[in-house]
Amino acid sequence: MLDFKNIAAQVLNEHIESMSIEEINDNFEVPKYSHMGDLAFPCFKLAKIFRKAPKMIAEELAEKLNKGENFEKISAEGGYVNFTISKAILAKEILVKIKTEKDEFGSSNLGNDKTTIVEFSSTNIAKPFHIGHIRSTMIGNSLYRIYKFLGYDAVAINHLGDYGTQFGKLIVAFKLWGDKETIENDPIPELLKLYVKFHEEAEINPKLDEEARMWFNKLENNDNEAYELWKWIRDESLEEFNRVYKMLGVHFDSFAGESFYSDKMPAVLEEMRSKNIMKKDQGAEIVDLSEHDMPPALITKQDGSSLYITRDLAAAFYRKKHYDFYKNIYVVGSQQHLHFQQWFKIIELMDHEWAKDCIHVEFGTISLEEGSLSTRKGKIIFLEDVLNKATEQTLNIINEKNPNLENKNEVAKDVGVGAVVFQELSNNRIKDYTFSWEQTLSFEGETGPYVQYTHARACSVLKKADSKVELDVDFSLLNDERSVEVIRALNKFSEVIISAADKNEPSIITRYIVDLAQEFNRFYHDNPIITDDKELTKARVLLVDAVRQTIKNGLYLIGLKAPEKM
Repeated sequence: MLDFKNIAAQVLNEHIESMSIEEINDNFEVPKYSHMGDLAFPCFKLAKIFRKAPKMIAEELAEKLNKGENFEKISAEGGYVNFTISKAILAKEILVKIKTEKDEFGSSNLGNDKTTIVEFSSTNIAKPFHIGHIRSTMIGNSLYRIYKFLGYDAVAINHLGDYGTQFGKLIVAFKLWGDKETIENDPIPELLKLYVKFHEEAEINPKLDEEARMWFNKLENNDNEAYELWKWIRDESLEEFNRVYKMLGVHFDSFAGESFYSDKMPAVLEEMRSKNIMKKDQGAEIVDLSEHDMPPALITKQDGSSLYITRDLAAAFYRKKHYDFYKNIYVVGSQQHLHFQQWFKIIELMDHEWAKDCIHVEFGTISLEEGSLSTRKGKIIFLEDVLNKATEQTLNIINEKNPNLENKNEVAKDVGVGAVVFQELSNNRIKDYTFSWEQTLSFEGETGPYVQYTHARACSVLKKADSKVELDVDFSLLNDERSVEVIRALNKFSEVIISAADKNEPSIITRYIVDLAQEFNRFYHDNPIITDDKELTKARVLLVDAVRQTIKNGLYLIGLKAPEKM
């Protein structure tokens, strides 16, 4: 496909010798309004060189530049030189590319097989997979797909919370009040009851906390009874979690959780001691980070047992050695900001330059309309219940509006689950939000079902056209305002994906496919696809197919299915 930005840069370079083609290329912007053109070059940096006002420079350049066959207009707007790409050439370039590349449209070899680790979801064993987990799970899943699509050797890791004092608490609770058969019949809810009961009883009897710490210490020291109970709880929990991951279409390359690194901590601790990173403090070991405006980081407790930070350090060193990562991304809530800043700094203090390649992708909190989520108090909404309810409501809508739909149960699942996921990824990830059944299950407005329905509508149009999608069309026929706007939107897709990766922000793609769907529906409203003019019909059918393919690719990148019928 022609690189219009590079072509425009070459045209400008003939009159701006002080800037290289690469520099000019890097300075291009997209005009705020489409009537202003497709590319805008700011002239503000040229003011000192030409000793003129940017507006005057832009006007003089626009008059001098040779637009050639690729641009139908070069004009000045304020301090910018705006380039309008030939409608027919742009239509041909983008529509041929989409038809040729199909499911690969928008992908690239930008990553060039560099390994990028994305750690996400990281649910806690024996605790509910609740609505609060959807943020890390779906943001991470989308980033994993985006990086893979851009040619990175992406690795999806679920750093399970399968270690720590919580297991001491569960072991104590099970031994006091638990029943194995009852738990195996309904693992997570029953384990949650034990966890809640432990905290209720510990408020009355603080000695229970001491007993829990003792059992976790036993687990760290390979006590057989502690290990067997831990393994049983872990296996039962994973079976439950995997059912939800399957509903969400989420894949992991590794489930190496905190426990995996238990035998890898000693080497890291020894290196820290040998480099005088740590010091003793009342029997515990800490890293003093006061020089870096952070509180001290507790690395080992008085009894020698580990903490989250100890295991995170061991995990990072293992991943660097095992994967030699280019990026090591952690999709974890913003509440953990200090935790990540501390141990990233510790790796830096240990003189490992790859500390800069560890990235904390933060996201805001989720709360219930009646208050904050709390596992200890049993105040949660199971994610599986949300997904099932969304699927059930979607099926009710289908039975009302399209009862004879083929595979309606499967479509209901794709659309219902998609509605929940899309709502999660529709806003900037750093924003806090309150979970609402009404908002999540709404099928109107800028929602997942709206975009999926637009895809299904495009599929329906293509079926009605009952003709092969051809590339041998007259692209100059796609010159009306609505067709041009759709083509311009399609042309942005590749850059949108790169931007989403650069900012680790899936909502950029979510916003894009909503805009594309709206643009297509305006085009569909104003332009009959099947007409008496065979050449015009062929051109419009190709455009419809390009929109269908691009929406499908965009939905995939945020973890949604693209139903062909709804």
